[in-house]
Amino acid sequence: MSSQMNQAEQDDSQTFLYTKKRGYDITRDPHLNKGMAFSLEERLQLGIHGLLPPCFLSQDVQVLRVLKNFERQKCDLDRYILLMGLQDRNEKLFYKVLTSDIERFMPIVYSPTLGLACQQYGLAFRRPRGLFITIHDRGHISTLLKSWPEDNIKAVVVTDGERILGLGDLGCYGMGIPVGKLALYTACGGVKPQECLPVMLDVGTDNEELLNDPLYIGLRHKRVRGKPYDDLVDEFMKAVTERYGMNCLIQFEDFANANAFRLLNMYRKKYCTFNDDIQGTAAVAVAGLLAALRITRNKLSDHTILFQGAGEAAIGTADLILMAMEKEGVPKDVAIKKIWMVDSKGLIVKGRVSLTHEKERFAHPHEEMKNLAEVVKDIKPTVLIGVAAIGGAFTEQIIRDMASFNERPIIFALSNPTSKAECSAEQCYRLTQGRGIFASGSPFDPVTLPDGRTLYPGQGNNAYVFPGIALGVVTCGMRHISDDVFLTTAEVIAQQVLDQHLAEGRLYPPLQTIQEVSINLAVKIVENAYKDNTASVYPEPKNKDAIVRSHVYNTDYDQFLVDSYSWPQQAMKVQTVRLENYKKGI
Repeated sequence: MSSQMNQAEQDDSQTFLYTKKRGYDITRDPHLNKGMAFSLEERLQLGIHGLLPPCFLSQDVQVLRVLKNFERQKCDLDRYILLMGLQDRNEKLFYKVLTSDIERFMPIVYSPTLGLACQQYGLAFRRPRGLFITIHDRGHISTLLKSWPEDNIKAVVVTDGERILGLGDLGCYGMGIPVGKLALYTACGGVKPQECLPVMLDVGTDNEELLNDPLYIGLRHKRVRGKPYDDLVDEFMKAVTERYGMNCLIQFEDFANANAFRLLNMYRKKYCTFNDDIQGTAAVAVAGLLAALRITRNKLSDHTILFQGAGEAAIGTADLILMAMEKEGVPKDVAIKKIWMVDSKGLIVKGRVSLTHEKERFAHPHEEMKNLAEVVKDIKPTVLIGVAAIGGAFTEQIIRDMASFNERPIIFALSNPTSKAECSAEQCYRLTQGRGIFASGSPFDPVTLPDGRTLYPGQGNNAYVFPGIALGVVTCGMRHISDDVFLTTAEVIAQQVLDQHLAEGRLYPPLQTIQEVSINLAVKIVENAYKDNTASVYPEPKNKDAIVRSHVYNTDYDQFLVDSYSWPQQAMKVQTVRLENYKKGI
């Protein structure tokens, strides 16, 4: 059998995989299950002949069957449940379906449908996915991690559910976010799914509706805060790295502002970690701005930028904009004066009481103003970015004003889900007579203008960022992720926007190219990691592109060989005879 395996390893046309599992267990393992695509030889050798119908269906035919079922569903939530059920049964087929038309399926497994799925998670819950660690598990987290069946975890996405998208505190229902993010790690970045782990840190919820919901699956008490909370997170970080290594990537997702910045600053230099809401959103927003500069034909430092919102996404994006301006040669104290923010209390200005440290850095001398429309008229920004999850915040008057003092106004409505978008693509394009440069957090349909032009709004989706970063980090074993990685990410994404895309209104590469975008991003991250001595995998590979591509998950089915050590030789001989007889029709 070992000689067979060596020969198989040299055969580029087929992947062979040893397995110790046999029989019924094979058909119930999503990593191994191929459904009716198991060959006759595999069915006999694996002991599943008779457990499946006698027909053989290729993976391509199975994809068509999933698509037919997908089309029969009445709403996007039902389509989400269908795909999650497939992920639980047959992992390879699930990712084959996703990658067959990522532009079609991403809005189902990610925003905007994922937000609805999180709100309905108790109703949609079928089987557990990932680890649920509660505040009552302090002192035992390392033991809980041993319950997870995979030993080689390279990437963890963790949330505490307090700020899910723009929907607020969804408690344990927020588990849908790590599950969805990691699905895109694989579909968009090629990170192997068996090397990914979604985690929910359940410390309770302050959402009274959930606490009174009989279907709620989490702890039924108010959120625990302060030292017990910090102790839980600290123990979690240590337990993960002790089990999976210091270069295990830990992505923080949808933590509330008060904890997000604090935890990022606390752990970023101790662990391999980043916060997607702060840094990932920043990278995708700056990528859109860098692409837009090819339309406005000037530098980033020539712009005045106004944020509607001053939370994680706004602060993270503003900091990355400052880095980009400094790279253009503008001193930081000059660059920071070009960035303004409006929060729930109005324009952030010097002397305003109760400003956090993060907001204080972007407070400028100015009279206090409460209304966004008045601020826009006064500041006259060239770039307006919405990240406050206030649906419709960019009113008709605001958009018209942006068009009145800008030849090409840049308007980014980045809040998710779609109901929280500050304006629609159609509103932006029509109210600016097609001059607006638009991007959004959720997808919008193409818009045909009265002059006959059709514009395809760019979706500033974090999926352009975190899968490629994860693939690069995993490939070279980075120990820490610096802010330089996110500026590099923005630049690489923007470089892959072609002139024809810009002419169509796109500020991002087409979604169907997203895996190639992620691979190119990962290659650049790996190259920089070896230049900066931040990689831990040695010897350094000569061909960085080849080593990254070798880590990409293959959605095609493997061919199985039974591990001879787990199956007595006599049984092997019996099955060989049965196979020959079956072929002869005996």
